[in-house]
Amino acid sequence: MSNTENRLRVELCGLELDNPIIPASGTFGYGYEFAELYDINVLGSFSFKGTTYEPRFGNPTPRIAECPMGMLNSIGLQNPGVHSVIEHELPKLKQVFNKKAIANVGGFSVEEYAKTAELLDQCEQVGIIEVNISCPNVHNGGMSFGTDPKAAAEVTAAVKNVTKKPVFMKLSPNVSDIVSIAKACEDAGADGISLINTLLGMRIDLRSKKPVLANKMGGFSGSAVFPVAVRMVYQVYEAVKLPIIGMGGVSSADGVIEMMLAGASAVQIGAANLMEPFICPQIIKELPEVMDKYGIKNLNDIIGGAHNG
Repeated sequence: MSNTENRLRVELCGLELDNPIIPASGTFGYGYEFAELYDINVLGSFSFKGTTYEPRFGNPTPRIAECPMGMLNSIGLQNPGVHSVIEHELPKLKQVFNKKAIANVGGFSVEEYAKTAELLDQCEQVGIIEVNISCPNVHNGGMSFGTDPKAAAEVTAAVKNVTKKPVFMKLSPNVSDIVSIAKACEDAGADGISLINTLLGMRIDLRSKKPVLANKMGGFSGSAVFPVAVRMVYQVYEAVKLPIIGMGGVSSADGVIEMMLAGASAVQIGAANLMEPFICPQIIKELPEVMDKYGIKNLNDIIGGAHNG
């Protein structure tokens, strides 16, 4: 292995990644779609599309809206259901990806989270289970779990009870105190934290004078949310002793470094994938040069570096 590759290696709960770059759930399908564009084995890992126990058609359209420096989405966890994912999607992925993937799990009850996670835990291709307790665009869904420490802890404990693989809880930024939610997840046995999911946003069409999205509100993502994400990763790193996967508006190698200085051990790229499909390999390629620019020998040396002194 070359020295350059060594410099980029990071670890998440025993899972070694060649680099910290991970496409975020909902922006990379089940992986094999992007394999038609480039060799996805260059990635550290990727988080596949949010998966629920039953198939979901998702929210009514329109469910995407553009914004300056970002986008709104109200997809509503559209997916074929966990059984179909295991039977059809993962075998297709295995043909093009020889690393462990991150399984993103959605749910509408504690029992449903546990049932879905238990099934994905048995999949050889899954290295980490990422539990989305923060999706802000599903009626009566994830948001209620992710905004209450007690409910967040309940989901964490239920999933940990039926899984052996590392469990990362993906938190909602739509709260006044992100630290209390993260600590509740840590106390309930979480192995790591993923943050942030989308902020809650809205656009109104000036001609029709009605909300652009059929669901009225949706998840706001893109470069505009980056400072919020950096702030929350920084706060959670101070409060818990768990590895963090940071995300939210990252679209450059500089952004990756900043997120890691705030406390992230790995970084997910979300909305940027939808605008520039080659963004992840591009960032991986640029990282060594950007590290040299800032005098960084190894990425592990800078995790949480902004907290020193």
